[in-house]
Amino acid sequence: MEAVKCEGLIKMFGKNGRKISAIDRISFSVNKNEIFGIVGPNGSGKSTLIRILSTLLIPDGGSAQVFGNDVVREYGKVRRVINRVSVDAAFFKGISAWENLRYAARLYGMKKGDAKERSTAILAKLGFAEKRMYEPLEDLSRGMQQKVAIARAFFTAPMLLLLDEPTTGLDPRSKRDVQEYIRESMRREGSDLTIILTTHDMKEAEALCDRVAIIIGGRFVAVGSPAELLAQYKKPNLEDVFLELTGQEWMEVEDEL
Repeated sequence: MEAVKCEGLIKMFGKNGRKISAIDRISFSVNKNEIFGIVGPNGSGKSTLIRILSTLLIPDGGSAQVFGNDVVREYGKVRRVINRVSVDAAFFKGISAWENLRYAARLYGMKKGDAKERSTAILAKLGFAEKRMYEPLEDLSRGMQQKVAIARAFFTAPMLLLLDEPTTGLDPRSKRDVQEYIRESMRREGSDLTIILTTHDMKEAEALCDRVAIIIGGRFVAVGSPAELLAQYKKPNLEDVFLELTGQEWMEVEDEL
């Protein structure tokens, strides 16, 4: 059984009195224990796809399954096996990082001691000092808040982790810490983790992903391992592959659907 299977997935949004295809008949699957990357410019549909898989949006057509469970009809089962990190992670900003993590632990039925031990260990590997766990989230930098979001996602031990631009806004050292922790988590003995990662960082996609899909205008225009894509398009890196396929530069100023 695949970890994720989507067939003919469609999502439309209204904008300025007209319908726009955010996701346009996408079909793909993700294997268990795979890191599957989705790269594309702002407005290409990356985050919309992640929201559908995390049951936050209902598709207008097609189907999406997570470990055999339909994301619409069986959303409760899907939510029990996934977690998500987004670029705009939600917190109770007036309380501490640890209180936010403790609240999440309660939702997942984790014991306080186990949650404290696991979250502290993860944050340490992300370069987050334990003493800062007791400071209000609103007093921490955006990068440090993102590390707390990553710890919150990992310590609940999901089967599918949806990482929606998890390193955006992080300094180079913090970004490296996060990437190394992702690698370590996948290599860990007995790991049963599958990851879908969206990113603007082509070097990150090359370094982390087993396979990469390039999405433009709500459609996958290429899918393959980084090595396969580089060989197929005879390019030295994924950014050049992207430009070859799209003929456009990154659009950094448009709002993502």
